[in-house]
Amino acid sequence: MKKLSLVAAAALASLVLTSVHAAGEAAVEVGRPAPILPIAAESQPKLVVYPPLPEALVRGVVIIQYRTENVRVIPVFGEGARSVSPRVGHLHITVDDRPGTWAHTSSDPIIVVGLAPGVHKMLIEVADPTHKILTSETVSMTIPDRPAAAPQAHAH
Repeated sequence: MKKLSLVAAAALASLVLTSVHAAGEAAVEVGRPAPILPIAAESQPKLVVYPPLPEALVRGVVIIQYRTENVRVIPVFGEGARSVSPRVGHLHITVDDRPGTWAHTSSDPIIVVGLAPGVHKMLIEVADPTHKILTSETVSMTIPDRPAAAPQAHAH
């Protein structure tokens, strides 16, 4: 008897979903996830980099906000992650053409401290999980000279 009622409930649920779908509602509206596009069908990734925050530059700190389109910046790496949809990746950051590059794996702003006063540039690249570069932007900034701090008396 219990088995028969489960079959009847499944048939009724199927009938309700069919009639809702037939009414023209999208899958999302009936509680199912939207279909995922294959990576090849997704739009190309885009990187938008904003100028460094001027208030921070005065203090010798570079804070760069950015946003991406058609790629989520998360800490996922490896060949298996290349087929994840929507597309995932991370950023490669290179300062002043130095040999060291680091991975930025969140949507947090990029923050760099310790640069000498003067003109600097930062290459920001969007990379897929296997480090293949998808798009990039370069931003320039000038770290102003900072006045030497006045000596302070030692106090207890």
